[in-house]
Amino acid sequence: MSVPVVDFGSFALGQAVPSAHEMKRLSTEIGRAFSELGFVYLKNPGIKDEQVFRAMDICRKFFLLPKDIKQQYARSVVSDVPYHGWFDFQTESLDPTLACDLKEVFNYSTFSSSDVHPVKELPEFTSCIESFFRTFQELSMHVMKVIELSLGIETDFFVSKHQRMGSLLNPSALRAAYYPPVEKSSLMENQTRCGEHSDYGTFTLLFQDKNGGLEVMPRSGQYIDAPYIPNAVLLNGANLLQRWTSDRWIAAVSEASIIWIKALENYNNFSKTFHKL
Repeated sequence: MSVPVVDFGSFALGQAVPSAHEMKRLSTEIGRAFSELGFVYLKNPGIKDEQVFRAMDICRKFFLLPKDIKQQYARSVVSDVPYHGWFDFQTESLDPTLACDLKEVFNYSTFSSSDVHPVKELPEFTSCIESFFRTFQELSMHVMKVIELSLGIETDFFVSKHQRMGSLLNPSALRAAYYPPVEKSSLMENQTRCGEHSDYGTFTLLFQDKNGGLEVMPRSGQYIDAPYIPNAVLLNGANLLQRWTSDRWIAAVSEASIIWIKALENYNNFSKTFHKL
């Protein structure tokens, strides 16, 4: 079994809603993938690899800044933007039964305040992330229209419930994840880059670099690879979507294992998770 690939070019960024026949194809193929696996690649979404890799390079510059500078932009659960900011290396464990994940991340969730962005140290970081956030916001609306049709529900049902992304009233986030080099001798038993988990919003759009490393679990319970595919974004349903569909669609479990990452410097994952208002 492998993760299915759907050509999304007819409804890519900048494209109007395609013909009824084409929308039917997209909704059928994506609906089948969400039902059987919970993951699907969208090929030709209107975002080229060159754009993604350039953004990854800019984000890497932030992660390579001294820790005392990055600490100024650390996530704070008591702030007005608790979903926004930098997570230090080994401070997050997506699988609470295991040791902390071997990664750093920066969550971008709001345009509202420049003091939570490294504007002075790396002005191109903020402009790059904000641009990608808006790009994903537009692409997500296209995806929502397709899944509305697939589920046979009223037009704009999902779209209407995701109107406040980028504001303090919505916890949607674009997450840049960085996987720095690690020494094998420092690893704990069963420690991973990104622990086993399902996402907790509506869905996630995720880009990887060419190193890959992601695995996903279908209903069979056996992990399969979800490798890098050129000019494609990986779409996965999350817990809220599974709940909304009464388990008709699944929020599949995924992980990024140290075995596949091979302790290489790998700054690969951009993801955007959409949450209920």
